Amino acid sequence: MVTQMGLNLKLASFLVGGFRSLSSKQSSQSHRDLFTDAYVEQPLWLDDVPPQPELDSSPPKAADVVVIGAGYTGLNAALQTVRGGRSTVVLEAGVAGSGCSTRNGGQISTSIKPSLGNLARRFGFDRARAIRGEGVTALDWLETFVTTEDIACDFHRCGRFYAAHTPKHFEELAKDADSRRQKEGMDSRVVTKAEQHSELGTDFYHGGVVQLGYAAIHPGRYHQGLLQSVVNAGVDVVPHCAAQAIKPEGKGFRVITAKHEIIARNVIVATNGYTSELTPWLRRRVIPIGSYVIATEPLPVELVNQLFPTDRTACDTRRVVYYYRASPDRRRIVFGGRVAARETDPRASAPRLHREMSRIFPQLETARVSHSWQGFVAYSFDELPHTGVHGGVHFAMGYCGSGVSMASYLGMKIGLRVLGSPEGRTALDDLPFPTRPAYTGTPWFLPPVVAWYRWRDEIEYRRHARSRVG
Repeated sequence: MVTQMGLNLKLASFLVGGFRSLSSKQSSQSHRDLFTDAYVEQPLWLDDVPPQPELDSSPPKAADVVVIGAGYTGLNAALQTVRGGRSTVVLEAGVAGSGCSTRNGGQISTSIKPSLGNLARRFGFDRARAIRGEGVTALDWLETFVTTEDIACDFHRCGRFYAAHTPKHFEELAKDADSRRQKEGMDSRVVTKAEQHSELGTDFYHGGVVQLGYAAIHPGRYHQGLLQSVVNAGVDVVPHCAAQAIKPEGKGFRVITAKHEIIARNVIVATNGYTSELTPWLRRRVIPIGSYVIATEPLPVELVNQLFPTDRTACDTRRVVYYYRASPDRRRIVFGGRVAARETDPRASAPRLHREMSRIFPQLETARVSHSWQGFVAYSFDELPHTGVHGGVHFAMGYCGSGVSMASYLGMKIGLRVLGSPEGRTALDDLPFPTRPAYTGTPWFLPPVVAWYRWRDEIEYRRHARSRVG
């Protein structure tokens, strides 16, 4: 999303202003009854999750391993280290799982965004294949993990419909799918516009590709089950206890927290989109991007079946991507994406998401919003996830919006590396982790880039619409 920086900033600044004005005007015209009476600004995924297990109120004074971040990455790392015999404490600045681990859309892809050809040019063909393969391995590993741990989280291999917003993009999707079937063994099926209603109840798109191996999950139940496994294994999980500094101490580290200091042999940073000044080197290498999601009120089963007849997840080819699915109980639609050039709040983002959802599915124009929420994903400048060691501190982050399986998998791998196990190695280890001059973790460039991409998406769509009418 933000790797192509050669854009006319004056034009982009104009576009940001234009989109902001348009959004404000449209917001003032929103339906007064857009929100249900029971509307909440929290993830739908927390509605049917039981209270968290009892957690520690204060960390120990010493531990073999200190993990910073109680999301998918941190908890999976902690589970490995404690089961490997290392005393482990997980520090969380807020509530365990309050980041994107419970705020995502519940879609699971094979995670690696750059193409095989792109990666081959950068790293050579063999390593490129290995990197792409890690995405498939991560998804397979997660399926096995939730089964082995007996985590009831609605994981299922439903597949994803990748929709083309113009005929040109359909041709590109079909060509890419054929290439990936031949070179990577990807299981997919091309769906023409004439066949589209068998996959998605909309005329907005021009066909697409079904990526058959992709999956869906209930993010809240997965995180809760993972947290319970970690606590049962003997990890000290301490919420509301932010790490304030990490200082070398002998052969290990001294971690200063909001409560007291901890002496640790190893430290793992698992903060992804919430990476802070605690780790300046890492903060310079990830771009926090707000992703916004709504859930509709309960809908007639017949309508949900019309919109999602195969129960697949969906996204599209626009540069500013929207992603959506039926809820696990198939009573609601969960719809997410990037709705504004600048960060906003869930109440302001909800009408914008609702408009876009209704544009794709006019059948939902009168459906009200019961939940609206926001979380931060982390992009990297090279669109790859990264894991490694810097200054003796282990880390994994930069999942680029596809982190459910990859965060879990790389967290597990970090834990094994801390234990000294060769099983902890991956094809993603120690790749160059780029930053940009003058970037310190605040993405000043994001508003103009998002506005520029949104403008290009709209121009492409309208150009095709005009040619079709003509």
